Amino acid sequence: MKQMSCPDFSDCSTFVSAVCVHQLHTSSTEPASSSYNGLYPGHIHTTPIQKALLAVGSGVAALRDPYRHDMVAVLGEATGHFALINLRDRMKNDPEGYTILTERPRIRLSTIDVAKMASLPEGSFGREYVRFLEDNHVTPDSRADVKFVDDEELAYVMLRYREVHDLMHTLLGMPTNMLGEVAVKWFEAAQTGLPMCAFGAALGPLRLNASRLQTLVTSLGPWALRNGLRARFVLNIFYERRWEQSLEDLRQELNIEPPPVILSAAKKMST
Repeated sequence: MKQMSCPDFSDCSTFVSAVCVHQLHTSSTEPASSSYNGLYPGHIHTTPIQKALLAVGSGVAALRDPYRHDMVAVLGEATGHFALINLRDRMKNDPEGYTILTERPRIRLSTIDVAKMASLPEGSFGREYVRFLEDNHVTPDSRADVKFVDDEELAYVMLRYREVHDLMHTLLGMPTNMLGEVAVKWFEAAQTGLPMCAFGAALGPLRLNASRLQTLVTSLGPWALRNGLRARFVLNIFYERRWEQSLEDLRQELNIEPPPVILSAAKKMST
């Protein structure tokens, strides 16, 4: 394998891309019997050293611009192996979670009926999810495919986490502005143990102004952590079968309190 040179960290997205291109090139020279060949479409095998480089480059890029979805995605994949094993095992040990792992549902515009969900009664989970998408100008199709997770089942767990992220915003009543994203990351960090979530929860507050930081520290933060620790495991819910359930009832089932503060919708896209 050729030695990989280290690009200029002033452009971290270029750095991460260089790792991808390098690995794609070396993968093309590997024999077809390679243990990582064909794990899933788009998979790029990386060594521990390459994962560390990806984590550093994507982490710096995500810190500079938290709305860089691609860099946040790479950071999650490069650092999440052990957490993903734990998440997968928790899903396997729950009847509903096991069904999700078996059926592999996807949340995409091609798999959900947005028009039908928009016609559901006010207060239903599906209707509130569509309202969240409209108010925050986001789409479920914005979620990046998994590339750097070297296990097909764990790759799906990561993908499922990404595709239910906007559902977490809906359940928690949080928009996609920076304060809302940080509150969701605090909840997700407590729920999942993913290093990427802890990274966002710890460093996200640095981008808040004094007023929003006070709201996070005194109200939203403690609420998000408390609910993240005590709520039912969110990856064990087959949300596609809950669209008609009321948001209030679903919150009660998951042991999630309504938000203590109502935030207005954001203009930027969810991460």
